[in-house]
Amino acid sequence: MPAKLIRAYDNRNEAILGGGAPAELIYFNLVKLATGGVHTYQLAEFETAIVPLSGSCDVSVDGVKFDAVGRRTHVWSGAADSVYAGPDTEVKIIALGDCEIAIAGGRWDGRMAPFRVTPDEVDMVDVGSNETKSRRRIFHILGNRQADHVGRLLVSELYADEGCWSGYPPHKHDTDQPGETAHQELYHWRFDPPSGFGTQLWYEDGNEPQAYVTRPGDTFAFSTGYHPTATSPGHASYIFTILVGKTQRSLVQNFEEVHRPLMATIPGIDAMRAKFR
Repeated sequence: MPAKLIRAYDNRNEAILGGGAPAELIYFNLVKLATGGVHTYQLAEFETAIVPLSGSCDVSVDGVKFDAVGRRTHVWSGAADSVYAGPDTEVKIIALGDCEIAIAGGRWDGRMAPFRVTPDEVDMVDVGSNETKSRRRIFHILGNRQADHVGRLLVSELYADEGCWSGYPPHKHDTDQPGETAHQELYHWRFDPPSGFGTQLWYEDGNEPQAYVTRPGDTFAFSTGYHPTATSPGHASYIFTILVGKTQRSLVQNFEEVHRPLMATIPGIDAMRAKFR
């Protein structure tokens, strides 16, 4: 099965997805540390972004130090502060208080220099509208601004208004062909308030569609298919997103033909597409 829902993680500080099925190009881990706690890793085949979801930490990459990374108390309190690390580098994270850190990785073998992406450098695009039930804001941590400094890794945070859809109109990106690129993807959810829930749809041409209920802490990884999501009324949703290209970094989405007329009715679609580069 080229798609998988992983229920809320149990915080063993081990990789949720470590380059295995269904998205072998992607690495993802959630690390929770108490004050003074330490987490280290070295991934020979993956470039990574270290993104505090809450709290603050010191980060070093092959001895290059980035102090007090993370400036928010939770994902609803501002843009991310993060650090990029290339493949096969020694990364050390030291918690300055209780913190939760997302480590987003993409398969890559080139030598890359570490750098920091401050909240001011995060690139936001506003997509959709409440009238069309499609409003979401996408905050690009590793987007087109960092294109010359990373391999094939794209990382963003998506905030959908209550009762709205994202990944919509339905599109896929599983084949390298004119008008489409092959990119694997991972979503990790939170909701506000946390009693919220959502729906993840997934389907391939000619196959039976699948529908999943998504709850806080759930993760969905996939390598093929259309993948729209919806958020329950009365709850806003947050999706931590990782995209990794098979042969290139720039993402080209192939919108399902029957739904392409909707692209003209949803504001910001073209701007959204331009940021995934």
